[in-house]
This record gives sequence, structure tokens and C-alpha cells, in this order.
Amino acid sequence: MRYVCLIYNETTGPDTVSGGGREAAAAEALIYGEDLRRRGYLIAAEALQSARAAVTVRLRNGRASTTEGPAAETGEQLNGFVLIEARDLNEAIQVASKMPEARVGSIEVRPIRESHRADRWLRGG
Repeated sequence: MRYVCLIYNETTGPDTVSGGGREAAAAEALIYGEDLRRRGYLIAAEALQSARAAVTVRLRNGRASTTEGPAAETGEQLNGFVLIEARDLNEAIQVASKMPEARVGSIEVRPIRESHRADRWLRGG
């Protein structure tokens, strides 16, 4: 089964970490990502730009509107995701608990809804 691991950090955390500390954490995450790839867990992973770069789109009554910034103002911001394949939720949690980002933020583990409809949408059919 596939799971997405959503990586969150305090909004003040990433900006207050020194450049060297940020680089060390990123290097450790790359090493763990390569380990996940070798062991057959990793499907995809991406880091996101700051929530300040986000644009939220809403469609109401047939009209699209945009707002600068994330959809929700919270004390944490979504900084990236890791898409994994695991036997079950317990195994996905074990994988997420070893992510270096979990030490300074949080990892939300969410099962992917298995649906052929989503696959067709992604392929444009």
C-alpha cells in the first residue's frame, strides 16, 4: 500500500536554523532517502519552497479566486513529502519515525486512496 509522509516544521524553525545546520539536516535526509530507495520503500520525494511562496486557489460559484500564502495559517508549514510503499500503516509509521525531519518537526503519515479513477485523471483520461 502507498502512503504519503507529509513533512511539517514550525514556521519559525527552518528560518532560525543556521545555514550549516540546515545543510547538515538536508544531507542526512538525502542519505536516508537513498536508503529508502535501496530498500524498495521510496516512490517519490520532494522538498517544497516556503509557504510564503504558496498561492491558494479556490473555486466558488464557478469563479476562481487566488490568495497569496498557504490555505491555512498554522504554527507549522508543509515543507515536503515522501511517497512510500509499505506493507501496512505500522510499517509506514516505522519508516516515518526514522526520517531526520521528525526530530525537528512532525511527519503526518496518510494512506493513499487506492482508486483507478485517480490514475485515469493523472494520465489525462
